[in-house]
Amino acid sequence: MSINKTYAVLGLGRYGRAVAEELVNSGAEVLAVDSNQSNVDSAIETIPVCKCADITEPEAIKRLGISNIDVVVVAMAGNLEASVLAVALCKEAGVKTVIAKCANELHQKILNRVGADKVIFPEKESGIRLAKNLLSSGFLEMIELSDKVSMVEINIKDQWVGKTLAELNLRKKYLINVVAIKQGNKIDTAFDPSVPLEKDMELIVIADTAKLQKL
Repeated sequence: MSINKTYAVLGLGRYGRAVAEELVNSGAEVLAVDSNQSNVDSAIETIPVCKCADITEPEAIKRLGISNIDVVVVAMAGNLEASVLAVALCKEAGVKTVIAKCANELHQKILNRVGADKVIFPEKESGIRLAKNLLSSGFLEMIELSDKVSMVEINIKDQWVGKTLAELNLRKKYLINVVAIKQGNKIDTAFDPSVPLEKDMELIVIADTAKLQKL
């Protein structure tokens, strides 16, 4: 699990709190922030590092040390203005991955436009599931197809670059089935297993969920 990464959850409504608590329970280092002191007070029992701050203010972002955070989850779908400002300020601070919760497709487009790396609809993805996805080392996206099988999007490992899928034999080594190769906006399901993998590629695989951690 990626507990070596640092996380910040901005907004401690039901969704944001679920994300933060799941991350904390898994041993990750988490900073939780909300502009409402009562939300902070009620969450501090389960989330040790809770701060009350207005994350739409550049000085607050600087004071909280957001620039040192690996992944930020902006969980304020009910306040589009605050979400937009938070996403923009986090990206400006140099945060590599900013995930934003949205209320509808229009909000999704706006948040993508200001730099969100991923925008999620809370009714489609629970906070706990998002946290588990974040903690799955190297997994860009994980979709549970059943209780035992998942489809996962993973980065190309450094040691895989320049090698072919035929050489790597991932099915035998990791018990996974590669169903597509993604490069940029292109997804190739009729890929050639004899073509060397490149660093900017991603693999879409189907695997036994219990075996995924072997990756």
